[in-house]
Amino acid sequence: MTRASYTDVRDAFEKYLESERSLSVHTVRAYMGDLDSLFEHMDRLKVAEFNELEISHIRSWLANLQVKGGARTTLSRRAVSVRLFTKWATKKGFLPKDIAQNLATPKGHRTLPGVLNTSEATTAMDSLATRVSEDGSPQSLRDCAMVELLYATGARVSELCGLDLDDVNYERQTIRVLGKGDKERTIPLGAPAMRALEAWLKDGRENLLTDKSDRAVFLGRRGKRIDQRAVRTVVYEALAALDGVERMGPHALRHSAATHLLEGGADLRTVQEILGHASLATTQIYTHVTTERLQKAFKQAHPRA
Repeated sequence: MTRASYTDVRDAFEKYLESERSLSVHTVRAYMGDLDSLFEHMDRLKVAEFNELEISHIRSWLANLQVKGGARTTLSRRAVSVRLFTKWATKKGFLPKDIAQNLATPKGHRTLPGVLNTSEATTAMDSLATRVSEDGSPQSLRDCAMVELLYATGARVSELCGLDLDDVNYERQTIRVLGKGDKERTIPLGAPAMRALEAWLKDGRENLLTDKSDRAVFLGRRGKRIDQRAVRTVVYEALAALDGVERMGPHALRHSAATHLLEGGADLRTVQEILGHASLATTQIYTHVTTERLQKAFKQAHPRA
C-alpha cells in the first residue's frame, strides 16, 4: 500500500479526473469540492493518516452535512463522489480496501423539468422568424438559428457554442457535437432549423466575422465564438414573450425536444442517443413528463375525470 499525504492524494485524484476521465472543469470542481469537505471533516476528527480512513468517518461526514441542512440531492451527489474516490484510491494503492463500495446513496427528489407544449414552441420559433423578416439583422438571423437548433436537436448550450463549420452536414441535414466526456454524436436537423442555420451562415455570419472567429458557427458581437451566457440570454428573451409560461432557458428547449419526440412516438433509446445521455435512466424521466401531461389533459377534457 502506498503511503501519501492528503495533498498528494488530492492532486493525483484531480489529475485522474482531468486527464483520464476527461471531465469538464465544472464537474472536476464539484468532485474536488466534495473531497475537500471530506478531508476537512477528517481533520476535525483528527484522522492523521489518509490510509486510516474508514466507512464510519464517511458516514459521520454525511450525517454532519445532513444536520447542517444539506439537501438530499447534495448528499446524494457527495456519496457518489466519495464512492468514485475510494474506488480510485484503492486501485492506486492509497487505501487497503474500497471502504465506500457499499455506501448507500441518499435518494434525491427528482423534479420534472418544465417543458413547452408544441403550440408554445411553434409560437416562439415563429416570433423569431418574424423578427428576421422585419429587420434581417445578423443578430436576428443568428438568434433564430440558435433557438431553432436547440429545440430541433435537444443539444446542450455548450455543444451549440462548440459547433464548427465542419460539423454541419448539409446533404444529410445533421450536425456533429462534442458532448460530455468528449463523446461525439451526430444529431439530425428538421427543415426549419436547417433553413434558419443556412440563412445565418449565408447572410448573417459574414457581417460579424473577424480574424478571431476561427471556424465557429455562431459568433458574438465582437466576432469571437459565442459564449454560453449570451446564448442563455437570447433563449430567455425568446421564451419570455410567451403568455403564461414561467421563466425558461435553454434547458427547457432540451426538455421540450425530448418530450415532443417521445409524444410523437420515438423510442427511449433513440431519444437517449439524440440527447447524449450516458444512462437510459436519465432519459426515462421524460416518460414521467409525458404521462403527467396526458393526465392533465385528461382531467381538463374528460367529462368523467
